[in-house]
Amino acid sequence: MTIQRLPADAPPLATVARIGDFVGQTVTLRGWLYNLRSSGKIAFPQLRDGTGVIQCVAGRKDLGDEAFEALIRLGQESSLVLRGEVRADPRAPGGYELKVSGLDILHAAVDYPIGPKEHGPDFLHNHRHLWLRSRRQQAIMHIRHLSVMAIRRYFDERGYLLLDSPIFTPNACEGTSTLFETEYFGRPAYLTQSGQLYQEAGATAFGKTYCFGPTFRAEKSGTRRHLTEFWMVEPEIAFADLEDIMDIAEDFLVFCTQFVLEHGRPWLVELERDLSKLEAVQKPFPRISYDDACVQLAALGEPVDPDDDFGSPHETVLTQQYDRPIMVYGYPTAVKAFYMKENPEKPSRVLGVDVLAPEGYGEVIGGGQREDSLDVLLHKIQEHKLPQEYFEWFLDLRRYGTVPHGGFGMGLERFVTWVCGIPHIRETIPFPRTITRLTP
Repeated sequence: MTIQRLPADAPPLATVARIGDFVGQTVTLRGWLYNLRSSGKIAFPQLRDGTGVIQCVAGRKDLGDEAFEALIRLGQESSLVLRGEVRADPRAPGGYELKVSGLDILHAAVDYPIGPKEHGPDFLHNHRHLWLRSRRQQAIMHIRHLSVMAIRRYFDERGYLLLDSPIFTPNACEGTSTLFETEYFGRPAYLTQSGQLYQEAGATAFGKTYCFGPTFRAEKSGTRRHLTEFWMVEPEIAFADLEDIMDIAEDFLVFCTQFVLEHGRPWLVELERDLSKLEAVQKPFPRISYDDACVQLAALGEPVDPDDDFGSPHETVLTQQYDRPIMVYGYPTAVKAFYMKENPEKPSRVLGVDVLAPEGYGEVIGGGQREDSLDVLLHKIQEHKLPQEYFEWFLDLRRYGTVPHGGFGMGLERFVTWVCGIPHIRETIPFPRTITRLTP
């Protein structure tokens, strides 16, 4: 198969997304057959071109018997080129239709496996490479794309430097039990759980930095909130305390949510998202201490041990009391990572915060102030039985110009799941990796 070059006198090439710019003109559209219904003299093919779907009208009289018969025999996802006049029609999906006057068939697909009937999730994920062509999945991927745009715009416009953290690391960041180990030229290495430790080096070099890339957790969890490979954005800021981090996380989450709402409304409507839930995401967020949250949960019939961590049911019940994300700070020291700074007034609690999304979507942001004392950090590394030799570079950050500093991490897929209002995180990444899935 060769690319068909448009002759000089061919109608201009258009896309479905910009089809409204060509009303009354004859254009060329290239894409794939999304659906088709026909009668003896007229056919209504729907063309998908990656930017959207448009309804077309093709008459036997306009195309001739041979071309018309070839068109109505095509299977779903056949590739073709259509030429025709763009017409505004409020009855048509999207408000426009194409009156077809000519076509070229590039490839006739047969027995496309994903039909209009119901398919189970395993079947759909086995055919993820094809499922991405469906309207719902395309809407989700567009929201993901806009979320990435929002994240980068927020930090780039506020003077943060993008500083990429390595994916291969010699040590754990969040604990050794969830590491993917690999052989690295005769010695062990691990896929990164977080870029945060390297961003701490970045913050003391540049003031404020962020990384945004793939992250790996070997958690044996099959819940609707977990992937083994996901993308995370992690800013780190020098001369910042917990209050600063909470203010930035709040401002960041509002910005990203409203950016996606403003630019992605058609995709959210396609997903039947309740937009009022996103419109309510405005400052200020309720800020609740962990201890006060435990009191609330006990009163709501979901008690939790104040020295334990929240589970999904606790987060869900708690966030159901509010119309926007909430910030829970001061978690038990015992359940948080070694680098979290203890509250000097209450060492059993850390100067950390989790931002919990409403509607039962759970934690979308986790962060806080980092331990800036060399002696305390040395003690923590020993207490957690971590190999000190791998952290000497990290300890150097406390030996040479230590300052109060902090940051947070937000999982892209968690954010997209919540914004889209969908039940499972696996639909928010093009090719999900879970404890049971490594293909396609």
